[in-house]
Parts: sequence; C-alpha cells; structure tokens
Amino acid sequence: MRFEISKVLDAIEGRVCTDPSLARAVIDLAEVIRYQDLDGGRPANLLRLGMIIDALSRQFEEDSVPVYAVVHRAVLSDADLTSNERMVVRRWADDGLVEVLDNPGDRMLEVADLLGLPVLSRGRFDGLRGRYPWVVEQPGRILAPVPGPGGPAFVAHVGSATVPVEGQPSPVGEKLLARQWRCPEPGCALFGGGGGGGAFADLARVDRAPAGQPPPSLRNGVPTCPRHGTRLSDAGPRPRAEVLAVSVGGLIRRRFVLTADQPVQVGRAPDQPGGVTLGQWLNDEARRWISRSHLQFELRAGEVIVTDVSTNGSGIRPGGSMDEADRQPLKPRQSRILDGGDMVELYPGVQVGRPGELASGAPITPASVMAEAPTMAMRLPNA
Repeated sequence: MRFEISKVLDAIEGRVCTDPSLARAVIDLAEVIRYQDLDGGRPANLLRLGMIIDALSRQFEEDSVPVYAVVHRAVLSDADLTSNERMVVRRWADDGLVEVLDNPGDRMLEVADLLGLPVLSRGRFDGLRGRYPWVVEQPGRILAPVPGPGGPAFVAHVGSATVPVEGQPSPVGEKLLARQWRCPEPGCALFGGGGGGGAFADLARVDRAPAGQPPPSLRNGVPTCPRHGTRLSDAGPRPRAEVLAVSVGGLIRRRFVLTADQPVQVGRAPDQPGGVTLGQWLNDEARRWISRSHLQFELRAGEVIVTDVSTNGSGIRPGGSMDEADRQPLKPRQSRILDGGDMVELYPGVQVGRPGELASGAPITPASVMAEAPTMAMRLPNA
C-alpha cells in the first residue's frame, strides 16, 4: 500500500504549480487536507488534494489541470499527516511548487485576483468582499468542494454555479507579471532564479519542467516575497511566453508553456527535457504514425513557429477548420508560423494549438491522479 500511495502522490505532484500560465484554480492546502467528510478517513490526508484535482478536471472537462496551492507552514510538521506526506509537502515547498507561508491571511484571494483564477474553498471571506468585489459579483469564482455521489462536487458561495469560473487578471496583476522579481533571501524557491534550495531538493522529480515565477505579494503597494516577507527587486521584463495545449480525441490532455529560450518538442515520447509525451493517450495506429519527436515549437520575435521533425509529416488546420479541403500539409523539416486559430494535426484527432481554440468537453473521462489509490486509504462516503 505504501508504494501505491507514493505513486498517487507523484501523480498529484504533477498537478501542483505556482506557474501563472498553467494554474487553473487556487486552494489552501491546509484546508483541503482536512476535508474529512470527503472520505471518512483520518483527520488530515494529502490524498484529498488528489480528489479535489480530479473533481476540477471533471468540471473543466480537461486532463492534467494544475492547481496553485497556498500552504501554512504548520502543515510541514502536522502530526496528523504521515511522515511521507510531510516530506512530500516539504519537497514541493523546496522546489517552488507551492507557497509556504507563516500567515497565509488573504493570500489565496490575492493570487486569485492577480491571476484571474477561481478559488476552491469552504471559507466565507465575508470581510474581504469590499477589497475583492468579484467574490460576490462573479458566481463561480469561489466554489466550495463538498461530498458528491462520485467524489467531490462544487457548490458556489454566490449563485448556483458548479463549474469554476475564470476571471481576468487584475490590471495590477498584469503589471506584476510583466516583470521578473528577485528575493534577497538565498535559495528562495519562488523568486531566487529557480527552485531546489531546500533540504528535499534532491528528491525533486527530474522530468518536470521548471515552474514559472508566481505573482509577488503586495504589502503597502510594494512587491514582496510572500514566503520571506522581504521586498523584491525588479530584475527586468519577464520573457514572452505562449501557452499551447494538446487535444487527443476531442479532450485537452495537457497545456504547456513556450518561451523564447526553451523550444518544446511534442511527440510519442520525446527525448528532450520538458518535451510533451503523447504515447499514453494514443491508440496503436496513432502510435505507429506519430514519431517519438514529431513537432518542435519555438517562440521567435513573439511568433509561434512549428517545425515538423517527424518521419510521416503533419498538417495545419488554418483557423481550426476541420474541412479536409482546408488542411495544409506540413512536410518533414518544414516550418511555419502558427497564426491565431491555427491547429497542428499530428494524426486525425491529435492536435496542438492555443487552449481557447481547441475543442474540449468530449465524452471522455479525464485521467485520474487517484487511479492508484488503495481503497483502504480512500473511500467515498455512502459508497
């Protein structure tokens, strides 16, 4: 059972990040792990985070949905968690995948406001409605995870929404995210130029792409490191980035971030670090057609460039058109600019494009991070 739980925690680890480009909702980990009514188990359980993530994927009808977790420092030594769970949270903190704070306060709402994200919480936030009007003006921006017949379900604090609603980043958030920031504390995992400064950094998974820099906290209008409470220095403009996504069978399976200094390969099983592996979602015929490294995406002068590096070639769907007469071949070693609305088709039903322009919501159940969870560890009430 211990091995199975470790596999689940590894799967959950792939769904937590502080990258503003990828995170889809904000949570308070100290709150989530104590939703005892979700499974009727022990007082605190890190696997409940996986249950919430699975519920979020079902509601968004999308695979691999990451969450932005704010964590009270007390969780790192919480005796209600197992020693392995505490070690995992410390590793996430050391690697910059979660924010660990001495006093989280309203940081969860601040992040949601700066990034335009929904909040998953049972907290009421009554005293913060004046500061964050969207708490009451946008039904679905704050949803409470509650027990449901097939796992956690969401209930809106305001209105009748059940699907998390994404807002727009605040003007202040856009300004903060346009810059890079540095923390004076040595080894700061969030604003130190890269994670890995803690005691558990050597245990980090090597196949995970580096997390993008989170938004600073604002204290009296000054950009501040939320972990150390120190003033951040402006390190210059943040590099341009584009978010792309892979759709297989009509379901968005994964999003990835493209930057000017880091091309990304997409294929059956790319060798390049940070490459997007499709093999787990392909049928046998698609696996035979799609090369290990099939496409390479680059960001040059603000343009997304796609190059076919495969054996069999690909196709461009201009403007997302699925009419075969509109499909344009992309031959091996050929490159072109990916214009707005364009999709690259590696094989019928396997496309890459910008997330908002890819069809999703196919009648397919997203992959569960809880697939390996032993039934004795997690059980649904009234199941």
